[in-house]
Amino acid sequence: MANKPNEIKINMSAELQAGVYANNMMVAHTREEFVMDFSFIVPPMGTVVARVVTSPGHLKRIINALHDNVKKYEAKFGTIVQAEELSEPFEFNA
Repeated sequence: MANKPNEIKINMSAELQAGVYANNMMVAHTREEFVMDFSFIVPPMGTVVARVVTSPGHLKRIINALHDNVKKYEAKFGTIVQAEELSEPFEFNA
């Protein structure tokens, strides 16, 4: 079967299919890109489990897609209660 003109086949390794759990994210940026480090933190230590680097324009599309999906989720399952900010944030040492 031939692919449709705008259809892109995307492969995913078995390692990536399992996904990773992150309970923290740090963001940095330059003029040209945003860097998002997702980490799993269990005091007294944490591990970066994924790093995503993307352009500012694509980050806007990501934010819009996340916003749209949160609205759909809440319409189906109810309001998401936002996690409280930590009273004493972690200090990160690279």
